[in-house]
Amino acid sequence: MKNKFLQIGLGYLVAFLLLTDTQLLAQTAPNNDSAAHYLNLALVDKQNGRRLDLLKKLDKAISFQSQDPIVLKGLGTILADQRKFGPALDHFNKAIELNPTDTNLLRQSLELAYQLRQHEQVIRLAELSKKANPKADVALYLAKVYYETEDYGKAIQYLTQAGKENPTLAEVPYLLAKSYADMTNFKGAIPYFLKALALDPKQPNWTYELGLSYYAIHDDANALKYIQLAAEVGYKKDNDYLENLAIAYLNVGQFEPGVAILKEALGRRPSDFNLLNMLAEAFYGKAKFTEAFEYWDRVLEYDKGNASALYMIGMSYQKMGGKQNADRGIALCDKAIEMDPSLQSLKQKKMMAGL
Repeated sequence: MKNKFLQIGLGYLVAFLLLTDTQLLAQTAPNNDSAAHYLNLALVDKQNGRRLDLLKKLDKAISFQSQDPIVLKGLGTILADQRKFGPALDHFNKAIELNPTDTNLLRQSLELAYQLRQHEQVIRLAELSKKANPKADVALYLAKVYYETEDYGKAIQYLTQAGKENPTLAEVPYLLAKSYADMTNFKGAIPYFLKALALDPKQPNWTYELGLSYYAIHDDANALKYIQLAAEVGYKKDNDYLENLAIAYLNVGQFEPGVAILKEALGRRPSDFNLLNMLAEAFYGKAKFTEAFEYWDRVLEYDKGNASALYMIGMSYQKMGGKQNADRGIALCDKAIEMDPSLQSLKQKKMMAGL
C-alpha cells in the first residue's frame, strides 16, 4: 500500500517540478558559485536527460546550504523527482520556515509527508496549511493519520469534516466504515460501506468487507449477497473467499452449493482441519451422520489425539439410532472425555438441549 501511495504522490510532485523548473530559471539570477547556480545547471541536465551530471550538480547545490526559499523549493522538487523523498521533504521544510504562506509548497509537502508516513509532520503541515489558508482542505490527511495510528475517535472527527469538504469522495465513507469495523461496531460500519459503494460501486474489496460485516451481525442473506457480488466486481476467489462464501451459503440453508465449495477447497488443502470440521458439522447439521463422521475420521487420521473429533463421531453414532450405534457412540464419547475432561461440559449441554 505504501508503494501505491508513493506513486500517487509522485504524480503531484512531477507536475509541480515541471512548473518549478521554468520558474527557477526565470526568477533566479545566481552568481557562478552558489546553490541557485548549480541548481539551474542541474535543471538543464535534467531537461537533457543527463542524470549522473544532474546528481553531481545537485550535491554541489545542496552543499551551499541556501537560505533562499525559491532555491530550497527547487532543490526539494528535483530531489523528489530523483526519488530522494526524505531529503526532498527536508528542503521543503526549510523553505516553509522561510516562507510559511506558500500554499502550493505546503500542499506538496503535506502530500509527501503523508506518503513517507511521517505522521507528526503531516499534522504540523496541516496546521500550517490552515494558517496560510483557512479554507485548505486538509481534514482527509489528518483523518488518515489518525486512522493509521488507530485513534478512531479523531479519525471519525476529521473524516466527518472531510465528507463536508468533498461529499463525492468515496474514500471518506469507506474509511469511516473501516474505523467502525476496526472497533467491531459492524452495525455502525455498514451504512458507511453502503454509502462508499453508492459513490464507487466497482470496489471488490469494499464489497467483500461489507459482506463480512453483515456476516458479523448474522444478517446471512445480505452477507451472501455482497460476498457473491464482490467476486462479480473482481474480488479474487482465493481460499479464504471460497471458505467464507461456503459458510454464507450454509448459513442461509443452501446446503448443496456450500458443501460443494468446501469440498473443492478441501481438494486443494486435503489436511485442513478447519475445512474438515466445517464439512463434518455441515453434514451433522443436516442429519447426514455417516458423512459427518467420515470427515471427523479424517481429522483423526491426521491427529489421533483430537478428542473433539472423536467425541463428535460418538455423537454421530448416537444420532444414527439403534442400540448398537448408541452403545458405540456413548463409548466413543466417554473415551473422548477421558482424553479431554473439558468435553464433559459439552456432553452436559447437549443432554440439556436434547441433542
